Amino acid sequence: MNYKIFTSESVCAGHPDKICDQISDAILDAHLADHPQSRVAVETLVTTNKVVIAGEIASKVRADYEKIARNVVKDLGYDNPIYNFRWQTATIEVLIHQQSLDIASGVSRGGAGDQGIMFGYATDETANFMPLPIVLAHEIVKAVDTSRKSEQLPYLRPDGKSQVTVEYKDGYPLRVIKVITAVPHDPKIDQKRVSVDIYEYVIKKVLGKYGYTINFSDTICNGTGKWAVGGPTSDTGVTGRKINVDSYGSAARVGGGCFSGKDPTKVDRSAAYAARFIAKNIVAAKFASRCEIQLAYVIGKPRPIAKAIETFGTQKVAIGKIEKFAWSLIDLSVNGIITHLNLRRPIYQKTASYGHFGREGFSWEKIVS
Repeated sequence: MNYKIFTSESVCAGHPDKICDQISDAILDAHLADHPQSRVAVETLVTTNKVVIAGEIASKVRADYEKIARNVVKDLGYDNPIYNFRWQTATIEVLIHQQSLDIASGVSRGGAGDQGIMFGYATDETANFMPLPIVLAHEIVKAVDTSRKSEQLPYLRPDGKSQVTVEYKDGYPLRVIKVITAVPHDPKIDQKRVSVDIYEYVIKKVLGKYGYTINFSDTICNGTGKWAVGGPTSDTGVTGRKINVDSYGSAARVGGGCFSGKDPTKVDRSAAYAARFIAKNIVAAKFASRCEIQLAYVIGKPRPIAKAIETFGTQKVAIGKIEKFAWSLIDLSVNGIITHLNLRRPIYQKTASYGHFGREGFSWEKIVS
């Protein structure tokens, strides 16, 4: 990390864009559960009391898209008329059609479902090989959601954001210097109390877990001084608009496409997971302190047309040794990635909030022995 100061943000599971990511991935999971060969590319849009689902699907499974969407919205807590977005009453429009035959023919031959570039990244600054700012930002919004659901802070409402600024020295985190949160809440609760509660029950606990502290004066909650109603009535949401939240908090490059709503033949998703797998294992093997992997694919072709490694001058062994190790970890053909990481499973809805990387239980986070 060459920045002396670096900031990352995350969003709560009830953020409008994340509602869309979760609906899109819930639809993907519904198809993969009974037909693992399903091909899915689904986008969702949410606005005031309306959900629009559009995309292309080739599957032997018939799914109830309206029911899936309502269940996601229900689980996220949108059940109050004041939100102007409720699982019970929202209008749901479904615009799903068959996958393009031209795309399908290339995918059927084991080719990539689209062209594009993908990046994977890892750093040894945290135990999960992720940049500290995005780790803390994720933990804060997760704690906000948990506090709302557990009734610890029952006046909170769905939606919310976090932003964490970290000071670095010699490439490693030194201290947390600013934490920003935005949380919608019952307007009967004074904003001062909200700020204090978020500091005491969320920020202090999360930072303490990682060995950091911050003064209340260095935090800001709800910068405008008031936020009563969040969600799609305040901000239209669309699938795939939080690619830096989903990946590395802007500490690493991102590719041209998002992850959610895409089956693993779409290398925007599967190759990004493979790139993270490679980068993490390079750093875990202590071959470098930081590593970024770039992969590039062309539609209809099975293997990457380009692959590269960047260690930012932190390599501890010869680059040739790192390259040999990296490219031996996983077959980077589309089918090779899908098979090695076991990606034809209904695992994707849980990736659609709090980031796709640095979390236990996903195959691309495994460290090889």
